[in-house]
Amino acid sequence: MDPLTEVTSVLGPVAPESLGVTMPHEHTFLDVMREYRGDGLVHDAALVAADLREYASLGGRTIVDVTSRGLRAQPALLPALARDTGVTIIAGTGFYRHPFLDEAWFDRHSTDEVADVIIRDIRDGIDDTGVRAGIIGEVGCDRHLTPVEERSFRAAARAHHATGLTITTHAGRWPVGLPQLRLLRSEGVEPHRVIIGHCDMVLDQGYHRAIAEAGAWVQLDTIQAAPDHVLDRTVAAIRALVDAGFEDRVLLSQDICLVSQFRAMGGSGYGYILREFAGRLRRAGIGEATLERLLVTNPARALTGA
Repeated sequence: MDPLTEVTSVLGPVAPESLGVTMPHEHTFLDVMREYRGDGLVHDAALVAADLREYASLGGRTIVDVTSRGLRAQPALLPALARDTGVTIIAGTGFYRHPFLDEAWFDRHSTDEVADVIIRDIRDGIDDTGVRAGIIGEVGCDRHLTPVEERSFRAAARAHHATGLTITTHAGRWPVGLPQLRLLRSEGVEPHRVIIGHCDMVLDQGYHRAIAEAGAWVQLDTIQAAPDHVLDRTVAAIRALVDAGFEDRVLLSQDICLVSQFRAMGGSGYGYILREFAGRLRRAGIGEATLERLLVTNPARALTGA
C-alpha cells in the first residue's frame, strides 16, 4: 500500500510536513466514567482549549485524538476547538475495548458491516457531523482479546485496506500488543501501519524490542508527571530502543483522558513532554536530532505509512 500524501484533520486535509510536533495518542472529550467515575467525564471545552493553547505555546502543533466509538467522543466540537487553539486535531474512529463495546450490537452485525461503519467515518464523516477520521483507533483489549474485540480488530484491518489509514491500539498493562499485531497481520496489515499503544505500561524492554523488530510502532504514551522512579524507567526504555537502532520505530505521547490530568486541575497536561520530559531525555543523552525524529518525523511517518 502506497503512503498517504496527506493527513485528514478535523478541518480538512493537511500536508504531513506541516504537522510539526505531534502527540499521537491523546483525548479531548470523552466518557470513561464506568472505570473512573467523575474524573472520567471530560466535557469542559474551556478546560481542554486552555491546555491545548499551552501545548501550542511550547511548540506543539498537532494532537491525534484517539477517542474511538464507545468513549462518547464529541467530534462535532473538534473543528471549533482546532480553530480556537490553532492546534491541528486528527480524529480517531473504530471501536474501543471491553467493557465499552456494545456486544449486542456486534452480535447483530457481521465483521464487514462493522468495518463499513469505520469506513464511513473516514470517507463521509463520523455519524452526521461531517468530521472525517484520520486514524483508526484506538482499538484494543486488556489482558486478553475477547471474541468481540477480535472482530473489532478484524474490522479495523478491513477498514485499513479500504482507506489506507494507520491503526493505533490500546495494549495496556499486559504484553498484548504482540497478539494484536499477529491478528492484524493475519488480515494482511503491514506492521509499519500498526501503532502498539501503552508500551510504557509494560515493564519489559524485550517486549518493546520485539514490537520494533516486527516493524510496528512502539508507542510510549502515558508520559505524565510521576515519581522519578517511573520517569527514569520510561527514559531507560526509550534509551534502550534508541541504542538498539530503533529510534525510527518509537512514538511518544501522554494519553490525557481524565479531568485531573489537565493543567488547570493540577495535572501535567498535553504539554508535559515538551515542558519537562524532553529535558530528561536530553540529560540521558538523547540528542536534538533524535528528539526531532521522535516528536516530529516519526508521527508523520506513522500516520502516512511513509
